[in-house]
Amino acid sequence: MVAVARIINATLVIPELDKGSFWQDSSNFSDVFDEEHFINALANDVRIVKRLPKEFSFFNKAVKHFRSWSGVEYYQEEIAPLWQEYNVIRAAKSDSRLANNNLPPDIQKLRCRVHYDALRFAPHIEAMGELLVERMRSYGPYIALHLRYEKDMLAFSGCTYGLTTAEADELTAIRESTPYWKVKEINSTEQRAKGLCPLTPKEVGIFLEALGYPPSTPIYIAAGEIYGGDHKMAELASRFPTLIRKEKLAHAELTPFMSHATQMAALDYIVSVESNVFVPSYSGNMARAVEGHRRYLGHRKTIIPDRKALVSLFNKIDRGQLRDSKRLSAIITEIHKKR
Repeated sequence: MVAVARIINATLVIPELDKGSFWQDSSNFSDVFDEEHFINALANDVRIVKRLPKEFSFFNKAVKHFRSWSGVEYYQEEIAPLWQEYNVIRAAKSDSRLANNNLPPDIQKLRCRVHYDALRFAPHIEAMGELLVERMRSYGPYIALHLRYEKDMLAFSGCTYGLTTAEADELTAIRESTPYWKVKEINSTEQRAKGLCPLTPKEVGIFLEALGYPPSTPIYIAAGEIYGGDHKMAELASRFPTLIRKEKLAHAELTPFMSHATQMAALDYIVSVESNVFVPSYSGNMARAVEGHRRYLGHRKTIIPDRKALVSLFNKIDRGQLRDSKRLSAIITEIHKKR
């Protein structure tokens, strides 16, 4: 939104966070991010205000759903002309991303500065994140595993592999009742074969073991509640017993954060950015943001699983055509040499 404001020469009002999403978090922008730093860090790029000035509340407003993955031309030719009739343009949602390619260098650089310099977490989140990192490092070099095997992601993606009929029905009901998830009919088998499903905890365990990580490797679980709980985590834990969550690293200190999913995710973000190795089980928004942040900080090691290739191998294991062996390890290592 900062880049869009720059393109159309607009003053940006601090965004409102979605409070009606799956997680029902009441946090405001200033509860999660350092608002003053955000405004000051971008002062030379875009004028930002905390709220819409009162005098503008009486002016004509245009409510727009920006077209996703659009370039500069779209905003200059279709959005900027709205200033001729309106004084305020309200973005109905901020998930209509700018195109990744063919943007002016100054806009691309601005996007990076926004993400990795201007967006700083609120002081209380930064302090708790630093504490979690310090305690995690006491276990030695660690992997941060963004294990996106959570109810909302499984329901959204339509991925039901390894679940009971009752669990699959529950997830389908959630997807069908969530109006802003547009795709309702999903073939789970096809979805998984295309590599569009999060890896299961079991699959992540096989993957990391095949890459040569020893059982003693400390793994930070950057996630909310895992769907299926300890039962689904059992096979990962059997291969890597040192699985650590933020709730284990901090007890009473986490109380102020517990009812705010966005702030809990922010803590996971901090521990993930500072990890020795980052591994996402799914390429969602947070995984991409962490990966980009780690590159920005000096190309810290991130391993992106080739889910499509891995699923093909895991299916062979399920059919008894391939064993969990040195051969499997060699195949998986070769696939991920350049990832």
